[in-house]
Amino acid sequence: MLSRRHLRIKVLQALYAFFQSMNDRIDVGEKELFKSINSIYEIYILQISFLVEISEFAKKRLGENKKKFFPTEEDLNPNMRFIDNQVIKQISENRDYKKYYDAYKINWVDEEDMIRKFYTGIRESADYQNYMSNDVNTYNDDKDILLKILRKQVLKSESLQYFFEEKNIHWHDDFYTANMIAVKTIKHYKESFDDSFKLPTLYKINEFDKIEEDKEFVKHLFRKTIVKSKEYETLIDGKVKNWEMERIAVMDVLLIKMALVELLEFPSVPIKVSLNEYIELAKMYSTPKSKVFINGILDKLIADLKEKKLIKKTGRGLMEN
Repeated sequence: MLSRRHLRIKVLQALYAFFQSMNDRIDVGEKELFKSINSIYEIYILQISFLVEISEFAKKRLGENKKKFFPTEEDLNPNMRFIDNQVIKQISENRDYKKYYDAYKINWVDEEDMIRKFYTGIRESADYQNYMSNDVNTYNDDKDILLKILRKQVLKSESLQYFFEEKNIHWHDDFYTANMIAVKTIKHYKESFDDSFKLPTLYKINEFDKIEEDKEFVKHLFRKTIVKSKEYETLIDGKVKNWEMERIAVMDVLLIKMALVELLEFPSVPIKVSLNEYIELAKMYSTPKSKVFINGILDKLIADLKEKKLIKKTGRGLMEN
């Protein structure tokens, strides 16, 4: 599932695209935002399906080796450990996985050359060789090798990233997020899980088994930042000394506006959480000096808004947290 930070990043990217395009259709921008978020799940399913495909390729290769004119002892009696990986078997039989695999129309048939090269790289790795040479194979060993493949091979594979970018140019940034979800899925798997085990959702599920809370957070943050844009520019302008709004980095202004939305429109989000989150986003997406600038402006704005009693946080201690 996606954290609030991941969701803030997707909203930030969508807002930047919205303002740069000079679009005035909030509904269109919102549709693109949710489309972008939902695409992360497709990348996630593609990544775990790639593990299944690698196993299928290994199985096919062993079958071909047995048909050689002069098969070796290893060809005739191959090590089946990776092919019989229990976690891969569970994933391949999982109902959720099959549903999404079909829905996304996933097909690796035309990528055999990439799969062959990837499998060769796995076979040459020390992790794989240690796994295959173990005298005893446990369920945790099966999980561990898949986690290492995801973290060391999949995440760092330029050919695989290029494959995703060819499908969608915007998928590059989401490749790492999807990998994180895939890693969490494998880590969470247990030997007792049957095919009805539910794969993780993109959004957190609340106590009532609903995912609307995070979706509403995304929608509200996106819409309010646009609707309140001019009003918040006035607030920011009043706190910027010796600077004109046009000279401030576009991303900095956008981050401050988003922070203001959270401060004024989200009563359940603590002040410190919003402040820290947007300083972190500034480190990731703006200039080296942006975090100091944004922190300074937000500190001044928060002081004024508190004095005017415009920040209303619900819950014990939230006003100062």
